[in-house]
Amino acid sequence: MAATRVADAALRLVVAAGLAVDAVVHLRLAPGYQLADPTGIGQGNLFRVEAVVAALVALLVLVTGSRLAYALAMGVAASALAAVVVTRYVEVPALGPIPSMYEPVWFGQKTASAVAEGIAAVAALVGLLLSSRSRSGSRP
Repeated sequence: MAATRVADAALRLVVAAGLAVDAVVHLRLAPGYQLADPTGIGQGNLFRVEAVVAALVALLVLVTGSRLAYALAMGVAASALAAVVVTRYVEVPALGPIPSMYEPVWFGQKTASAVAEGIAAVAALVGLLLSSRSRSGSRP
């Protein structure tokens, strides 16, 4: 029982840490990315939204460790990872007020964010699967 609690706490910390790295990197990069479209939605503002959502979901995972928290964490981390990989390799055009976000380079912060998002997504999936298994195993 104690080992299960320790493992659950460790898993929560891994997910939250990955989302925290995601949030911090996006907040640090946001001002520079907003310069391309200072009056519109801009990539900087999208980065700020991502940072806030990642931070809130990280807190939710830490506080509750619920299936919903893990599912949200997996969605946030996986979507952020997908966005960074797609915008690295595919020239996505502007979509209405959302600017084109093609950036065909990797650099330290971008790489750190992608790695953290990948780890958080996998850890959240593990948490989701384990919470599903423990629920189905606890039924009479």
